[in-house]
Amino acid sequence: MHRFVRIFTIASLLVAALIIQQPSAAQPTLRVTHVVNGTLGDRSFFDSAQEGLERAVTDFGIELKVIELGEDQARWEPGIDDAMADTDSYDVLVLGGSLVADYVMARADLYPDKKFIFHDEPIDFTRCKCANVYNVIYAQNEGAYLAGVYAAAMMKENALPNLSRRNIIGAVGGLDIPVINDFIVGYAQGAKSVIPEMTVLVQYIGGERPFFNVAKGLEIALAMYDQGADFTFSVAGGSGLGMIQAAQQRGKYFIGVDSDQWLLLKDSDPAAAEVILTSMIKNVGGALYRAIDLMLKDELPFGETEIVGIAEGAIGLAKNEYYERITPDSVKAIVAQAEEDVTKCRVIVETTLAPRPCEPAE
Repeated sequence: MHRFVRIFTIASLLVAALIIQQPSAAQPTLRVTHVVNGTLGDRSFFDSAQEGLERAVTDFGIELKVIELGEDQARWEPGIDDAMADTDSYDVLVLGGSLVADYVMARADLYPDKKFIFHDEPIDFTRCKCANVYNVIYAQNEGAYLAGVYAAAMMKENALPNLSRRNIIGAVGGLDIPVINDFIVGYAQGAKSVIPEMTVLVQYIGGERPFFNVAKGLEIALAMYDQGADFTFSVAGGSGLGMIQAAQQRGKYFIGVDSDQWLLLKDSDPAAAEVILTSMIKNVGGALYRAIDLMLKDELPFGETEIVGIAEGAIGLAKNEYYERITPDSVKAIVAQAEEDVTKCRVIVETTLAPRPCEPAE
């Protein structure tokens, strides 16, 4: 009898152990579709977004599908419709940019079982049934403020050859719209905090291809340099590649946007990279990577808008090896002070969007 009990007990324990050791059912792989209202290869906004999502593939094992809608805006609305309607291929759809926000607000509630991550433009949750939309926007005015501080400080310190010494800089936007002007007002404020008499030339690409018109970017930037500008700042996506060409032709300087554009060009076109002294990095990829991470943890706040800026590490200047080499310590100190002033709320950066409540960083 005792032997039977011992055998039964051992058998029971073995069965229990086997049950405990059985792997739990695998979680289904998160399927993400990235809808690009343009094309990859802009070395700026869309490439940064794609980099973050590809990093999520590596680190989290998600499935990633990319749909490039091209430069023809007439294709965007039907393309987004088709992507949303293909419900068997995705769990979450990622889109971004001011030109497609209305499409998302008008359609998100048609797919209540799907999730949407929309970035770079505010979603008006009072105007849409968007409980399945997570919205993240960037305090680009803060980063542009630093870009203006940097350009003016390099000029004030006479840190570069071929400066006109006329206290003129330029900014080129893709379109005359609030999200683009949010960069420009910050840039101007930053520059004037260092050189109060600074003149800031502003022009827009416009037309049907505002963020893909290299020739127009070249034309506008050449005109600005010929008017005495020492720096131009791109807020025009792929059109900024023409501005880089203009800086090369005139022996002047360029500040990139969204991605570290020096890093993207240093190997393929080192001569072009030399005119890119820094870039205002909008860490689009980092924000999307974070969003995927939180979604996998069931912690992503759908139905809400988050704003991320300098304090959150989402916005800043590219301080790569070239920046470190060409930037004097005096200018680095001015930039560091500006960063602290913004994060401590000693400076409130102007905006063309809804003001962001400032809570001093610790």
